[in-house]
Amino acid sequence: MFTMNEPKLHDALHRPTRSVGSQIARALVASSTLCFVASAHADEGGISFWLPGQFSSFAAAPGEPGWSLPFLYYHSSTDANASRLFRRGGVLVAGLDVRADLAIAAPSYVFGTSVAGGQASVGITGLFGRVGAETSAALTGPSGGSLSSGQKDTLESVGDLYPTASLKWNLGNQNFMAYAMAGVPVGSYEVGRLANIGTNHWALDAGGGYTYLDATKGHEFSAVLGFTYNWENKDTDYKNGTTAHLDWAASQFLSEQLHVGVVGYFYNQLTGDSGSGAVLGDFKSRVAGIGPQIGYFFPVGRQNWYVNLRGYYEFDAKNRPEGWNAWVTLAIPLGS
Repeated sequence: MFTMNEPKLHDALHRPTRSVGSQIARALVASSTLCFVASAHADEGGISFWLPGQFSSFAAAPGEPGWSLPFLYYHSSTDANASRLFRRGGVLVAGLDVRADLAIAAPSYVFGTSVAGGQASVGITGLFGRVGAETSAALTGPSGGSLSSGQKDTLESVGDLYPTASLKWNLGNQNFMAYAMAGVPVGSYEVGRLANIGTNHWALDAGGGYTYLDATKGHEFSAVLGFTYNWENKDTDYKNGTTAHLDWAASQFLSEQLHVGVVGYFYNQLTGDSGSGAVLGDFKSRVAGIGPQIGYFFPVGRQNWYVNLRGYYEFDAKNRPEGWNAWVTLAIPLGS
């Protein structure tokens, strides 16, 4: 277990200096809780519970005790051609074009007392959004009937809930994190729909992360590795396999407020899908993504708020649609 020394980042919060190091430290009050946002798509069809790219810069850096309120907007556009088969909501389809626009809130609380030598935090994520899906052809319906023409479907509703917990340790420029996140299936889901926001099954994700943050030189690098276990969707007799994901980010501060950099992710399914609904076999999926990011810290009253924009271009996809996605994040620290 790591030994928790008095974090240098927290010390910087109380020093009357306008150095880049102090600005970064104060901004972590807002930015270090932006970690947990889960997928708004059902697992079937190669679209995972875990939303690749949700971890980025400062992922493992401790924050200031108290409440914070991150808001996020997420847009994705993915597709696969008509030669590719997918299982969606109990329907076997050829080709798949999916668009999603999500508004996400993730209130979090950081404890002021040490837990296992580190800094503990808890939170819960909820979302509302619009998901649209289109297929080239629907081959079978949920009751086994044959269909020939393509279908379109759109849904605007609420998604599942995602309670989270994390522990973070600081050792100078080195920061470490362990986290866990659960998926509680309360979001909108209907068998036979191409567009669903809820997953209709329980899931558990856990892993660890690392952040290198040189607050003097303005260098930052973060990486988080996690694993997801999925329970069965009993309405479709479909169980997604266990998956692994690695999210990473690197950035450089150009001033006290502004940093720019690169973000990316790797996602890989370790075990195959199963159940009587898995008519396409194990259907192991993978994808990678990379793109730019820019972040800016700005004062509002006595607090420092944080806004971040990042985007990912996907490649090397297998058994899942491929495309691009973008995130806009606003983090608001609320204090003790």
